[in-house]
Amino acid sequence: MIALDAMGTFTLIVGLLTLTPGLDTALVLRTAALGHRRRAWGVVLGIQSGTLAWGVLTSLGVTALLTASHLAYETLRWVGAAYLVWMGGRLLWATWRRSSSESPQTAGTGCATVTGVETEARTGTGDTLLDGWRQGAVTNLLNPKMGAFYVAVLPQFIPAGASHLAAGVLLTGVHILLAVAWACALIAFAHVLRNRLQRPSARRCLDRITGTVIAAFGIRLALGQ
Repeated sequence: MIALDAMGTFTLIVGLLTLTPGLDTALVLRTAALGHRRRAWGVVLGIQSGTLAWGVLTSLGVTALLTASHLAYETLRWVGAAYLVWMGGRLLWATWRRSSSESPQTAGTGCATVTGVETEARTGTGDTLLDGWRQGAVTNLLNPKMGAFYVAVLPQFIPAGASHLAAGVLLTGVHILLAVAWACALIAFAHVLRNRLQRPSARRCLDRITGTVIAAFGIRLALGQ
């Protein structure tokens, strides 16, 4: 069994990690702010699926091989960085295209909302649980820093003689519960502000901030920071 003091320390560490603004927070907030609640929950489930996978792999010793292998780590790092830069760049490019395609007359009459949330609602591509899950899972699993974090932290809280898999899954479950609780708060906050955030100008601003954050994480990952 894991001692209560060790469990408390681990909870504090992953709790602070969860509350620190980062890529996961940006993804969940942006998706929920656009009114895509199903997709937002898909992103949350995808991120936590990735967290569970990292926890299980670390408990089995697999991620230790990843961090020990320079080639494997560097390959995953560059793939993850390229994906994040691509995803952030795509968001930024979309905002520039929407901004240039909106005529002054359209913007003045308020018809520009057609290019935003309403268009996605009509096409049915903006609010799907599966697409959100895929985005969250890929983003999490292509981040080698998650693997490195679990390799560095998780084994320290697994007591000697205990089942590594059982204890690792238990500790990972604590991390997931905290992350889901934080995601609930983020989605609720975005839901309160959804009417303001779904305006074309607000959405462009939100997408530009989110795209910049995601691309910046990709660049930092590529630079090894």
